[in-house]
Amino acid sequence: MSEKQRYFIELAYDGSNYHGWQVQPNALTVQEVLDNALTTVLRQPIATTGCGRTDTGVHARQYFAHFDCLALGNGHLALVNSLNGVLPSEIGIKRVIEVHADAHARFDATLRSYEYHVHFGKDPFKVNRSWELRDRPDIDLMNTAAQILLAYTDFSCFSKSNTQTFTNNCKISRAEWVENDNGLVFHISADRFLRNMVRAIVGTLMAIGRKEIAPEGIREIIASKNRSNAGTSVPACGLYLTEVKYDYV
Repeated sequence: MSEKQRYFIELAYDGSNYHGWQVQPNALTVQEVLDNALTTVLRQPIATTGCGRTDTGVHARQYFAHFDCLALGNGHLALVNSLNGVLPSEIGIKRVIEVHADAHARFDATLRSYEYHVHFGKDPFKVNRSWELRDRPDIDLMNTAAQILLAYTDFSCFSKSNTQTFTNNCKISRAEWVENDNGLVFHISADRFLRNMVRAIVGTLMAIGRKEIAPEGIREIIASKNRSNAGTSVPACGLYLTEVKYDYV
């Protein structure tokens, strides 16, 4: 009988119609749809482990999960086309990669990057893919505050409360707003993120961009470790997981 082998699967998805990545009762999730497709194509029960949670309505340009199955040999190359043939249009498989037995999609990730997109004025082509704003915030003030984030590691103030994390420490390596065609994109990279962290940071930076808080005020918010002192969580539609890095993929 063939030995079991571990594989990484790289995918992208539009999260508009899904309640996030992780399987949950009475809600359609990306993980559930992917597991069902893998089980159907491989004709064996498959349960994936993802590189992290994404909330309802959040998108991923790059996402990784791992799973174990009977060794595929060169069949993992054909598996990409087979899966794309049965998956809905919002989920696309990019690669299936053979990895070592202890490889872990969540715990082995060394860097994660997100983008948050906002646009100005009504645009039917950005529905569920970007947050519509009426007024343009001050990008210079927001970038001044964003750079302050790089000096800290404890981001309890931006974390959803009552999460089962062993630490609220994260090392942010990039936090920057960039202007694009009739909009703004916030780029942020870190070794790990807390639940709701990016959307809470964006909400806080937006308050700074509206001149409700001075850029230096973000230091007091971080020092407080209190979620209620930070800005409101912005809508999920503008958030994209864009990159997940590993030492061996």
